[in-house]
Amino acid sequence: MEPQTKFDVIIIGGSNSGLSAGMALGRSLFNTLIIDSGKPCNRQTPHSHNFIMHDGWTPADMHTAAKKDVLAYPNVKYLNGTATTLTGSNNNFELTLAESDKTYQAKKVIITTGIKDIFPDIAGFAECWGISIIHCPYCHGYEYRDEETGILANGDIGYDLAKLISNWTNKLTVFTNGKATFTGEQQQVLNRNNINIIEANITGVEHQDGYINKLQLSNGESLALKALYARLPFIQHTDIAEKIGYEFTEQGYIKVDMLQKTSVQGIFASGDCTSPMRAVSAAVASGTMAGVAAGKELMEERF
Repeated sequence: MEPQTKFDVIIIGGSNSGLSAGMALGRSLFNTLIIDSGKPCNRQTPHSHNFIMHDGWTPADMHTAAKKDVLAYPNVKYLNGTATTLTGSNNNFELTLAESDKTYQAKKVIITTGIKDIFPDIAGFAECWGISIIHCPYCHGYEYRDEETGILANGDIGYDLAKLISNWTNKLTVFTNGKATFTGEQQQVLNRNNINIIEANITGVEHQDGYINKLQLSNGESLALKALYARLPFIQHTDIAEKIGYEFTEQGYIKVDMLQKTSVQGIFASGDCTSPMRAVSAAVASGTMAGVAAGKELMEERF
């Protein structure tokens, strides 16, 4: 029997949001294909938190359990691969993969491919990302409460992060990686809260298996830390559908409405590629909405 190539919906991206969309569609009796390249952004993270029923699970174990749940629905298929080209229009999309010359057709498409962080040119930084160099106190802050903690940011972003992270620890240092750009008022507030500011550049991260020991600075000094928060620039993890022409927000996320619809009819998006709220629970919620909305659109069109 020839493998199935025509589906009601194709989901590009098989992490938390994509699997959640797949479950909604599977339970709605739609033939669905999930295509996953196997490179989730949290693959280095030791444990995932702030998601009830799964708090403290490893991302890999969470993915295995979710995939098992979703593939229990016989109308959902899962394919390991990298999508390279998406063409067509509503009810007539065509997708190709890097691994073969086979094409797949779908009436609707859901993009759940996440984003790709752009790391600074600092030795050891990438190895610590998601382990002790972190982006979200709600996901990781509890594990580093009351510890010596750094913030790699400047100006308004650095100031806002300092206010936020001070809830978890009062042992804070802001690394501006160059001349500080805080306003006079911001500087006074930081001083009043005993938050140190270091303008020397970070040149390296000493670590053990991703856990920070010290930061090396351009002035020759080093500083012991347990955690470092950073807000990194990013790009979309894939540009597969950009030629289709959907819109982006000013921040670089795929622009969607309340139903996770993009500006292109028939294409939906969910998860980290659409929102700065990078939490498993948020990805799952938006994926469910995308799956429900894509299915409902199919129902309405055929009624």
